[in-house]
Amino acid sequence: MGSHTGVALIAVLCTVTMAGGAAFAQKYGGTLEARIETNPDSLSMLDETAAATNWSMMPVFNNLVLFDPLNASESLETIIPELATGWEWRNGGTELAFKLHDGVRFHDGKPVTANDVKHSFDLARGAAKVTTKLSPRRLWYANVAEIVTEGDRAVTFKLKRPQPSLLAMLATGFSVVVPAHINPRELRVMAVGSGPFKLKEYKRDQYVHVVKNPDYFVKGRPYLDAIRYHVIRNQATARSALQAGQIDIDAPNQTSKATMEALKAVQPKIVFTKTDRTNFPNLLFNSHAPPMDNPRLRQALSMGLSRETFAKTMYQGGVATGGVNLPPPDGAWGLPKEQLATLPGYGDPEQEQAKAREIMASLGYSAEKPLRVVIFTRNVPQTKEPAVWTVSNLKAIWVDAELQILESAEIYGRMASRRFALVVFSTGVAADDPDVNFYENFGCGSQRNYTDYCVAEMQKLFDAQSQEMELAKRKRMVWEIDKQLVSDVARIVYGYRANYNAMWPYVKNLVAHQTNFSYGRMQEVWLEK
Repeated sequence: MGSHTGVALIAVLCTVTMAGGAAFAQKYGGTLEARIETNPDSLSMLDETAAATNWSMMPVFNNLVLFDPLNASESLETIIPELATGWEWRNGGTELAFKLHDGVRFHDGKPVTANDVKHSFDLARGAAKVTTKLSPRRLWYANVAEIVTEGDRAVTFKLKRPQPSLLAMLATGFSVVVPAHINPRELRVMAVGSGPFKLKEYKRDQYVHVVKNPDYFVKGRPYLDAIRYHVIRNQATARSALQAGQIDIDAPNQTSKATMEALKAVQPKIVFTKTDRTNFPNLLFNSHAPPMDNPRLRQALSMGLSRETFAKTMYQGGVATGGVNLPPPDGAWGLPKEQLATLPGYGDPEQEQAKAREIMASLGYSAEKPLRVVIFTRNVPQTKEPAVWTVSNLKAIWVDAELQILESAEIYGRMASRRFALVVFSTGVAADDPDVNFYENFGCGSQRNYTDYCVAEMQKLFDAQSQEMELAKRKRMVWEIDKQLVSDVARIVYGYRANYNAMWPYVKNLVAHQTNFSYGRMQEVWLEK
């Protein structure tokens, strides 16, 4: 394996050009008024999974490496150093070594050292002596045998087997370095990082306010004086605020096609950038509790909820149909259309529903005797709208569902404790890489594997594709796994909603990615006004 001694973010991002090739002069100052769609559950990037925490806290922290914020595509080829000066694969791909920048300090003035890196990822993988709760991304790092330091400036991840995608997991916005000298529990309420902005104030139901870090290690950054993330739950209220210029950018994954068209009609100056996102609305079930412990019933639900119908009728058609990985062209690993069409739930809607009713009839259900069940969902548009669609469409296969809409804390609590039969949820994959998705959402024992899908042979296949170095071969392996997960009804993925990323044209250098979670550092963003 080779080494990558990159010029850190400090130089990689220094020269920025406009689309026509002419250089422009960035301006300093101003406050970016942004939106988050709900309160952060906490301020701990290592503990949380939701975009509200990620989006508002990414400016406060740094990673070892990061997906280039100015490149819309996230892949191994677009990863750049941040706290690291570069990286090197050693010992046949079983060691990933980093050298760190000197002189980087946390916001409380303490230096960032290799021990802080070790502490952070021991927390993330559940190997630290002190932790706040079970890490939601623990299985990302199941292949890490140990993390060793050499002085203050060198750290090495030692692996049980080769795993090229470890670098991608380290590049996601959640993979931050936190101070070892602060108890992780305290970081849930007093975020202390080394990033371009410092936390000034968090007022629940109002805003998260971060201000410029004057001692940031990247000289000349950030451009902005501050960012305010306004908590605006209601989509109509958010549209009005954006239209009036009260906010400059919408929250990630919140600008649907319908929202985009409504805004364009009244305010044509707003700029929209379409991306198919790795977020997917899906139906989760409790595989341990009747009646959802019956795999034939789960198969009927999967066949009765047509992905083609969802794609055509939801979000004015702003949906890409896929399996468990984001489909091409935005996704690098998703199944081709011709392979998707052969899978249950992806064929002709009428034929699929007829087969689903046959299964339901064999289980004793009928139009006169429907299955009665409660479906829970979260009180945000990206889950409520698919949940309403689900309740309506399940009637065709004799399911009479009652919808209950819960706030974030309650829905997450129910899911974690498995106090549900069915949940419509929006799952975000933090990087477009199979290891991130497979281990987190389908791995045995993962906190985020809410359906408790656990098949030993599939776990072996996850490991086999993970260590495959040849890209084309790995992709073929991933496709076979994807097809099997769909056929097994590991969870019911509806599709991948396109986001139209709304912002005013005076917001510069904010480039939307195919994930929500890795481009919110904001150190390159500036305002031309």
